[in-house]
Parts: sequence; structure tokens; C-alpha cells
Amino acid sequence: MTSETPETSTARGPAAASSGHRLRWNKVPEVTVYFWVIKVLCTTVGETAADMLNEKLGLGLTGVSLLMSVVLAVVLVVQFRTAAYRPGVYWLAVALISIVGTLISDNLTDNLGVPLTTSTTVFAVVLAIVFTVWYRRERTLSIHSVDSLSRESFYWLAVLFTFALGTAAGDLVAERMDLGYWLSAVLFALVIVAVAVARFTLDLNAVWSFWIAYVLTRPLGASVGDYLSQPTGAGGLGLGTVVTSVLFLAVILGLVAYLAVTRKDVIEPERLGGRAA
Repeated sequence: MTSETPETSTARGPAAASSGHRLRWNKVPEVTVYFWVIKVLCTTVGETAADMLNEKLGLGLTGVSLLMSVVLAVVLVVQFRTAAYRPGVYWLAVALISIVGTLISDNLTDNLGVPLTTSTTVFAVVLAIVFTVWYRRERTLSIHSVDSLSRESFYWLAVLFTFALGTAAGDLVAERMDLGYWLSAVLFALVIVAVAVARFTLDLNAVWSFWIAYVLTRPLGASVGDYLSQPTGAGGLGLGTVVTSVLFLAVILGLVAYLAVTRKDVIEPERLGGRAA
């Protein structure tokens, strides 16, 4: 049995069979309302689940970070081996990256004593380097073109550092402005709305609009997660990390199952020249 890749997999169905063309399958979902809702939910889970695992497993922050990094690596191997976008695998990887990104930032701040200004700057610089190398090599940063091993590698590396940057930047803003969880969430939501307005009224570049919003959803979700999970005396609702994580995971599972069935977020494959072998 021969394995399929995004570049060589043959499309299924009457239309594809009759044409006989090979198709280039994208490995990430279309950007829809579902995408942004699940993304914010994953960022919330990243914040609360990281805290929950650190509290419950008794491995210490470093131990939990190593464990979750191994789990993430396994899931990413599965993601890279899929021939096309699979909602369950893709969003599991995003949720795990959210957790690992949070743990990386927390390790730098809590264990190593790195100031948030430093970690935020470092993550921003590293992310800029990733984007620069990605663009110079592939000539695009569009998620509609994540259809090769190289592009997918750059994509997931960028996603990891957007989560780390969003965590550090969100904590920095919360620390400096002392807004509290709820007002912090409102602030980041308003900035995201401003980016959307700039995209659709001022013709802000679509690719950069996407990645800016992608970074900003991290502190938005983290603020929501903290607001729901933290004790009332600390400005939260007191639901706890377990309840908050389980609640949001249930919603994520429901939405991902819906997308797996309906395929509403599947990007149509690009036709390649030649006949399928």
C-alpha cells in the first residue's frame, strides 16, 4: 500500500475520478467564525489546563512542561502524517500548543525569573524571524497555502510562538495596567475588533490581519479563563481550573465534531498538472 501526501493524494468522489487530476490538499482549516470561536476556546483551555496540570500532577512546572511537550510532539507527528486537514487532529494540536506555550512562558517568568518585558520582546523577535525565514523560503505566509512539509513546519512553529508571545504580552499588560481579568478581556476583544475593522474598511493586508488577530486571541482567551477559574477574592468567578477546562473542552469537542461531519471549514484543494498515478 502506498502512502498519500498532500501533494500527491488523489481526490475522492466522481468529479475527481472523472478528471483524473492530482490535488494539493491544505493542512489547515478555512478561516471562518468556527475557526475563531474554537481558537479562543483553545486559548482559554491552554491557560486553565496548564494551571490545572501543574496543580494536580505534582510534577512541578518543569516536569509538566516536559510531559506536555512530549505529548504535543506525538500529536504533531500524527498531524504531519495526515494527507489533508483533519479537524480532530488539527485542533488537538492547537489546544496542546496553547498549553505548552503557556507553560514555556510561565517557566521563564516563575522558574527562571525572566521579566515579562524581556520574554515578550524575545518571543516577538523570534516570531518575526520565523515569519521572515518562512516568507523568504516560500514567498507566502498565507494559511491557504499550507500544503507542503516545509510550509506546515513553518506554520506550526509560528503558531507555537504566537501562543508564547500572546501569553507573555497578555500577562505584561495585565501586570502594568492592573485592569483585572474581565477588563483585560474586554480590552483585547476591542483591539481584535479594531484589527477586523482595519481589515475590512482600510484594506489592511489579509495575511497580517490574520496573524495579528491570532496573537491577540491568546491573551483574550487567557483573560476569560482566569476570570472564570480564579477565586472570587482574586477577581474571578471561582469556577476553578478543572470545571473551566472541562466546560470549554466539551464545547470544543462539539464544534470539532460538527466540522468533521459537515466539512464546512475544508479548503478546496488546488489542482496540480498531470494525471494521478
